[in-house]
Amino acid sequence: MKKLLVIFVFLSSLSASAQYAWDYGIKMGAANYLGDIGGKELTRRDFIWDMHLLSTRYSGGAYGRYKFSKRLAVAAHFDYSRITDTDRLTTNPARRGRNMNFRNNIFELGARAEVTIWYDNDVGNRGYYNPDFKMYLFGGVSGYYHNPQGQIYSNGELQYGGQWFDLRPWKTEGQETEYSALGLAIPAGVGMYFTFNKEWRVGMEFSWRTTFTDYLDDISTVFNLPNSDDPLAREFYSQTYQGLITEINTTNDPDDPDISLNDFRYYDEDQRSKRGDPTNNDSFLTAQITVGKVIRGRSNFYKSKYSYLKNRAGVRRSKAKF
Repeated sequence: MKKLLVIFVFLSSLSASAQYAWDYGIKMGAANYLGDIGGKELTRRDFIWDMHLLSTRYSGGAYGRYKFSKRLAVAAHFDYSRITDTDRLTTNPARRGRNMNFRNNIFELGARAEVTIWYDNDVGNRGYYNPDFKMYLFGGVSGYYHNPQGQIYSNGELQYGGQWFDLRPWKTEGQETEYSALGLAIPAGVGMYFTFNKEWRVGMEFSWRTTFTDYLDDISTVFNLPNSDDPLAREFYSQTYQGLITEINTTNDPDDPDISLNDFRYYDEDQRSKRGDPTNNDSFLTAQITVGKVIRGRSNFYKSKYSYLKNRAGVRRSKAKF
């Protein structure tokens, strides 16, 4: 009985301190990715060091959040992110010689928990409690749909008017079946926001999505003949050409070994050139500005603290005195 009483008192204290406020809004920003395309002169590096800033594209979405207490909240989100990259942006001889490219439109639906790590209820110490500020960490799970696409080049010249082709149906690495268009990700990151007049929230979030696929860029293992009857698949599977190989070898560091066309070709079961690195899955990053609207709660705590926001007749705002 005493344990039940303690639990009841604890939950009551949480309820008393919470605003029971929902908020919802939109997110707008940028997206980039970490995978088999990227980097500069070095081999693969983790996190942002292997990203091409020139390949940054856009991201946007919507969210809804519920606050349990001052420090704990849960949120749901829907995001659209475009990621893209090309070997033409790297100075690593092997990657540049491979000469691959891709783009991917990712549609994501997820849920997460948020924990406030620092807050200031009265930014500027003016006594108005407006605005307030919060910084939080978050983590959760999401499901996404993705569809990698690529462009076809011939001897360095873009073909078919720059059209983008769906790569998954081509099974570009000789797969028996297509890899899935659906996947799971673990979004985690940090965010912050200001709340103005206890009504509007403006902030920013940085979120890293860890995925369980190596095919966001359609590249993972070795060169192989595409398992497709589409003749365009054969045109796409190897984008390199002798003029590019000669240029790379001419400008190579003297200590770097020369590369050849044979480094980017498929021959038979016993001789397959490396196309990607299957030991590391792909991931992507978003940086977004958030703009949201607070739905005021109806608890006694909320009414006693923020009823002045309704601008009732006869209610006068004043500075808090301590």
